[in-house]
Amino acid sequence: MKLSKKDWLDIPVVALLAANAIPLFGVLFLDWDAFYIVLLYWTENLVIGFYNVLKMVFAAVPHPVAHLGKLFLVPFFIVHYGGFTAVHGFFVLALFHDEGQGPPMGGMDWPCFLVFVQMLFNVAKYMYSVIPLQVRFAVLALFISHGVSFVQNYLLKGEYATARPEKLMGSPYGRVVVMHIAILAGGFLTMAIGSPAPLLVVLVVLKTVLDVSLHNREHKKAKTNAHA
Repeated sequence: MKLSKKDWLDIPVVALLAANAIPLFGVLFLDWDAFYIVLLYWTENLVIGFYNVLKMVFAAVPHPVAHLGKLFLVPFFIVHYGGFTAVHGFFVLALFHDEGQGPPMGGMDWPCFLVFVQMLFNVAKYMYSVIPLQVRFAVLALFISHGVSFVQNYLLKGEYATARPEKLMGSPYGRVVVMHIAILAGGFLTMAIGSPAPLLVVLVVLKTVLDVSLHNREHKKAKTNAHA
């Protein structure tokens, strides 16, 4: 997708670029390796899922009674996306962590399908314990960046008016799959040759460009739907 000057100067895009500049700084000046980069971008899945839940909650419905459908859709999304993200995170740790193993899963005693949410908590807790403080700040920056987009595009620009909870159910998966195929491939390559900074810089830059492109495609599509 061709991006105009206006696209790059959009407030949420500026916030996205600022958040993505932190891992670039980390690679150049803080000796971040491929593990930290891949782990950071995995945590972005949690951020995307969090804001998608908010989108489902605030999505307009044709009749107040239709809000009752969210009582099923929102928990279903949390369980399904939570399990998907947890398994993804487990394999990221198993493949990229120096210890070559996934996180200790702890007790898995939550009832029924909630065990997938418990798995996500266990993976996220372990990841939080193995990343340094500066990477945690990078996670916070991504959270703020997506929050700016949520407020600016979804709430203030009225995307919530045409959003449908049932369609939002599947919306994060395409972005996550496309993004992480690229990131995992790049991560494997950089680790195979010792995580050289120049290659990690290329990985971060490519991720940033892809991020902005997917961001603009998503919101232009929402704008088109609003005028349809």
